[in-house]
Amino acid sequence: RWYENCTDELASAAWCATEFASAMGLKQRTGQLNDEQAQAAWMQFERVCANDLQLLPVETRTFHKAAVLTMQSTTGLRAGDALHLACALDAKAKGMVTLDLVLAKNALDHKIPSVTI
Repeated sequence: RWYENCTDELASAAWCATEFASAMGLKQRTGQLNDEQAQAAWMQFERVCANDLQLLPVETRTFHKAAVLTMQSTTGLRAGDALHLACALDAKAKGMVTLDLVLAKNALDHKIPSVTI
């Protein structure tokens, strides 16, 4: 698996914790996860953040950059994905892990290749 074999430095915007928690809440509300499963996923996420993932602060200018990206209607970016891309641009990321094809295409347009997982 990609994560187990990764030796690169991993970073994400600190807001990914809110996004992850939101996804867990949605999965619970729709019956895809029960409370115990969501809690276990959250604990695993926290371990990854504590041990392997550098969480970067999101600056006001990064939110503005994300807004500008979403205003470009041809990109197809939604707010959350635009913020991911803006954070990657600010961090001068060398790659981006995503399963979202629209985000991957936009990242590549900005010279940030997607990491295949």
